[in-house]
Amino acid sequence: MPVVTLTTDFGWQDHYLPMIKGAILSKNDRLNLVDITHEVKPYDIVQAAFIFKNTWNSFPAGTIHLISVNDYVSETGFVAIRHEGHFFIGPDNGIFSLIFPEMPKDVYTLESPSATPFPLKEVYSTAIGHIANGFPFNEIGFPAERMVQRITFQPVIAPSQIKGAVIYIDNYENVIVNITRERFEQVGRNRPFSLYFKRNDPITRLCNHYNDVQIGETLCLFNSVGYLEIAINMGKAASLLGLSVEEGVQIDFYTNTPE
Repeated sequence: MPVVTLTTDFGWQDHYLPMIKGAILSKNDRLNLVDITHEVKPYDIVQAAFIFKNTWNSFPAGTIHLISVNDYVSETGFVAIRHEGHFFIGPDNGIFSLIFPEMPKDVYTLESPSATPFPLKEVYSTAIGHIANGFPFNEIGFPAERMVQRITFQPVIAPSQIKGAVIYIDNYENVIVNITRERFEQVGRNRPFSLYFKRNDPITRLCNHYNDVQIGETLCLFNSVGYLEIAINMGKAASLLGLSVEEGVQIDFYTNTPE
């Protein structure tokens, strides 16, 4: 039974999502539809990309992934991608450049009907049905000549410093920063550090678990997908610390523990 994941900004209260789900099942009623999320902020491809890129490779090979975010006015159309045994369908609005470190090569532009006010239903169901029903992938559309690219926030690196930014705030209001464990260890080299953010007291200790500190205390750790996270044990870090997406953070490393 083929798996189809869905990641959208449709929400749950409107008719858009069930229309598309119904159209997909009309192409193949044996499909297993799996909701990743439909609560992406409207049009926010950065949020959608973060959620999806840390999710898709948990699914089995052969999974078809639909990403429908900020695609109502996609002037560049829609694409289907085959990559590492998975299939990806969505708008060519730059979201895939935020998901993949290097853009896949097996990319096709999908034909989009122009005489309908809601082309997503037909475009997505037709493409998913094509793949799920075993038709040749290279007949799904026309080879894409290029794709829209978006630039992500990248940390600024110095010999004893990393300047990063908040890229995501989760449901618990844990604050996720665009600094990976690999980058932290590469620059830090096991040296003491101070993590500065807003006008809060710096964090100078790396934890492994939220309960490594007392309830209500601030901490930092590397989360399950390898990004640095600022959190409060049993608390809402984003609200209490005044942090939001794109907020800057800074890590200074020291030869000796600072006084």
